[in-house]
Amino acid sequence: MTVLGPDDDVVAQLGLVPRRVAVAGVSGSGKTTLARRLAERLGIPHTEIDALYHGPGWVPRPEFLDDVRAFVARDAFVTEWQYRAARPLVLARTELLIWLDLPTHVTMRQVTGRTLRRSVTREELWNGNVEPPIWRNLHKPAEENIVRWAWEKRHAYRGLPERVAREAPHVLVVRLRSRAETHRWIRRLPARPGA
Repeated sequence: MTVLGPDDDVVAQLGLVPRRVAVAGVSGSGKTTLARRLAERLGIPHTEIDALYHGPGWVPRPEFLDDVRAFVARDAFVTEWQYRAARPLVLARTELLIWLDLPTHVTMRQVTGRTLRRSVTREELWNGNVEPPIWRNLHKPAEENIVRWAWEKRHAYRGLPERVAREAPHVLVVRLRSRAETHRWIRRLPARPGA
C-alpha cells in the first residue's frame, strides 16, 4: 500500500477533491482540530464523533451507531476515526484517511494541557459533560482518565496502513508526522471560495 506524505498531491491520486474524509490519531494528536480545518477548507460538514458518542453523564448514547450510519451515508463528511464499533462504518465510506502520527512527547503534552485546561475552566464538552477536577482522576483506570488512556494507547496506530489496505483498500492514507507537515499538506488542498 502506498502511504502519501505532506507533499503528495491527494487530488491527483484520488482523481477528485476528497469529499469523505476521516482523521486518525491517538488522543492528543489534534484529530478534531484538523477535521474542523479540513471541513472549512473543503466546504463540507464536520461531524464530531465524540459529540455523538457521549450522552449526559458520560453515558454512551444508544443512538450512536445509527447516527454514525446516517452521517456517513451523506455525499460529504469529515469526522474523526475512533470508537471500535464506528470505525468500520466510517472506513467503508471514507475516500481519504489522514493519519496524524505525531511523536509521543507532542501528543502527551497536548492531551495533558488540554485536560488540565478543561478541568480548571469547567469547559462544557458534549451534552453537558465537563472534565472532572483533575485530582479526582489521578487514581482512576485508564478508561476513565484520558491522560493515562493516551499513554497506554500511544502505539495503537502502528500498522495502520496495512490494516486499512486489508479492510478498505479503496481508502487513500496520508501520514502526517508534525504540525509543520500538517500545515503544509492542508495548504496544498484546493480551497472552497472564501476559505
